[in-house]
Amino acid sequence: MSTATQETPNGNPKRKRWLLILLAVVILAGLASVVWELLYGRWHEDTDDAYVNGNVVQITPQITGTVVSIGADDGDLVRKGQVLVKFDPSDADIALQQAEANLARTVRQVRGLFSNVDGYRADVAAKKVALAKAEADFKRRQNLANDGAISQEELAHARDALDTARSSLTSSEQQLDTNRALVDDTVIASHPDVKAAAAKLRQAYLDDARAVIIAPVTGYVAKRTVQVGQRVQPGAALMAVIPLDQVWIDANFKETQLKHMRIGQPVEIRSDLYGSEVKYSGTVDSLGVGTGSAFSLLPAQNATGNWIKIVQRVPVRIRINPEELAKNPLRIGLSMDVNVSLHDQSGPALAQQSPHEAVFSTDVYQEQLASADQLIEKLIQANLADANHSTAQR
Repeated sequence: MSTATQETPNGNPKRKRWLLILLAVVILAGLASVVWELLYGRWHEDTDDAYVNGNVVQITPQITGTVVSIGADDGDLVRKGQVLVKFDPSDADIALQQAEANLARTVRQVRGLFSNVDGYRADVAAKKVALAKAEADFKRRQNLANDGAISQEELAHARDALDTARSSLTSSEQQLDTNRALVDDTVIASHPDVKAAAAKLRQAYLDDARAVIIAPVTGYVAKRTVQVGQRVQPGAALMAVIPLDQVWIDANFKETQLKHMRIGQPVEIRSDLYGSEVKYSGTVDSLGVGTGSAFSLLPAQNATGNWIKIVQRVPVRIRINPEELAKNPLRIGLSMDVNVSLHDQSGPALAQQSPHEAVFSTDVYQEQLASADQLIEKLIQANLADANHSTAQR
């Protein structure tokens, strides 16, 4: 008994020493956690639920056609305006030629309307002279008839001639008014018939130009599904062009992380592709106006008996430094880790101004329309020039 009693006190100092060390470690860990939270944790929010996103420009036909050529494949770099797909142009070429002929014919017909007005105006002037002559002749015969120099029958013939001249003048004036109404306040180029024919030519020209599908933007080809010989309809997805220099990050933060997050705050970004060796800098571009579940195809219905509350996530768009992106390109859909610094909270939580210009646009289709207008102007001037040349010869 005495020996056991003596060994127990001898072991207590060692146990107490370990307990004190463990207590000190716990206290230091707690202090470190508090210091980390005060100095760093509460000023940063991070998530690995973030992915690269960007503009996926769908290449779709605007007319029905049969594919005869494909100019780019998946992964190829294409420049704005480069030919991607060609259709068999036969039908479109024939329709364009018919529209050109129709516009030329319409210009000449409208020229005839203007010429008719001049002709009817001259005819009215001649009819007025004839009427004046018939009136003078009737008055002269009327005086002679009063003196008995001519018979009443001859006077009746003069009266009939006067009535005929008046009717003829009235008819010519009506024809002049009718033809003048067709051309009043217009010139040949602005006449409704010419404008209608020009619109048909413009449509035919666009259809012919659309038989060649060009890249609306510079980027990389993805999701090519079109094949040579395929008969495609308007709106069918043939391929996509992705401008990888205009990508951004959609980071899905928990709703509890958004309290101090503001637009314009700096962000540190790391990609799983390059690892910790490459870090990007960026800024918060916008905070989502709804949770991911709210915009899903089948939104959750919480008015049920088995409802369980879960933390929702809100998408936050992050703009990447373009210079750093050019050095280390990213692809659509890559996983990213983002860390937002919350020190500067002077920015708004939601955008305060509407965009002053288009976020993303192309002008390649406007160039096609400009070429159509040049062709229309050329055809109109060519057919007007024929009229001027004929007039000069006469």
